[in-house]
Amino acid sequence: MAIKTISYAASDIGRVRSSNQDSGYAGYNLFFVADGMGGHAGGDIASALVAQRVAQADAIYDSAEQAGAVLKETIWQANSILRESCQEHPELSGMGTTFSGMAIVGDKATIAHIGDSRIYRARGGEVKQITADHTFVQRLVETGRITAEEALVHPRRSVLMRVLGDMEEFPEIDIETYDVLPGDRWMLCSDGLSGVVPESVMDRLMLSKIDSDEATELLVGEALEFGAPDNVTVVVVDIVNAKTQNDFNPSARFVGSGANDVVIDDRKGRRILKILNPLNLPDIILRRTEDPTNYVPESDEYLEKILRETRTTIRWRYVRQLATVILIASGIAAGVIGVYNWSQDRYYVADNGGYVTIYKGIKESLGPLKFSSVFEKTNILLSDLPDYQRYLVERSITATDRKDADRILHELTKTVVTK
Repeated sequence: MAIKTISYAASDIGRVRSSNQDSGYAGYNLFFVADGMGGHAGGDIASALVAQRVAQADAIYDSAEQAGAVLKETIWQANSILRESCQEHPELSGMGTTFSGMAIVGDKATIAHIGDSRIYRARGGEVKQITADHTFVQRLVETGRITAEEALVHPRRSVLMRVLGDMEEFPEIDIETYDVLPGDRWMLCSDGLSGVVPESVMDRLMLSKIDSDEATELLVGEALEFGAPDNVTVVVVDIVNAKTQNDFNPSARFVGSGANDVVIDDRKGRRILKILNPLNLPDIILRRTEDPTNYVPESDEYLEKILRETRTTIRWRYVRQLATVILIASGIAAGVIGVYNWSQDRYYVADNGGYVTIYKGIKESLGPLKFSSVFEKTNILLSDLPDYQRYLVERSITATDRKDADRILHELTKTVVTK
């Protein structure tokens, strides 16, 4: 069945960062996100250079295999541009970027992925994460050493082991092909969304029937609602029947740093590469490292180091949890003891087997715990009392202390009906 796409892209600087290091692209047949890393070293430049180079691969291909080959080659070319830029501009040393993209060829989607940006697919009421993060923490999850829940809060979750940048000449790119069906919704995002917004919230918007543009804006909005500690970029692609009538006109749309020009600035005999965007002037003048993302080449030694840190963290977490449980239990026990001690200074008069009885404590109980006991069982029959006094005893009469209990008993004795 012939299909077509309806897409939309949006990017936001977030609530913490001073510049947007993300780039996104929604084109004719190609869609991607790139999350720059390096802070002062130029993460915004890295993602923009890669976005602007890879976008040139937005074309019609004869097969998914051809699209995959071209995408991989183009991404390698973009990586070479980053390496050369770092060599020519030492101030950019260490910059890099993730890349997650998809090219639509007929009824196939060719995926190209490196880093921890993600691609999701909603189909048949279910949302599935298509890509796997290239992080050490994800490797620990895959090998069963930690849980997915522990990975979400792991202090090393932002350490990448595969990215584009001033690293390998031919980095390893994941290339996969998937079927696409009318009704599919694909979503590509930086970790400013997937690392901040709960999956349940993302799934709800992914599975909704709202248009791609509204879904994209709402996803970005959710990241802002959850604090947006990082830049957030989202591209949503809806797959529809080619005969479906709509007002959407495909175009090449860049968002984030990719929408800006990368220029060479000659300054005091130095040639500085920078993003041409007036909104970034304060950041250009006063660059600061604010990106927690880090790159460490894949190695068993570093993996073991993270595993040791994880074990230590989990061990201390268990200790803290046990200490918290003990503290709460101690508080509850102290509270129960306090209530019991307080209750033993109280008295009340009530029925006990048809006889007026003085109880020590309070009538209330806490589950199986009783806070009263028989103090004095009198020989006054409940049946010998007038109706009103009998009613009061049946409901129980509270006394402030032992003396007050004796007073109540004396008053009841005076009302006994002689038979």
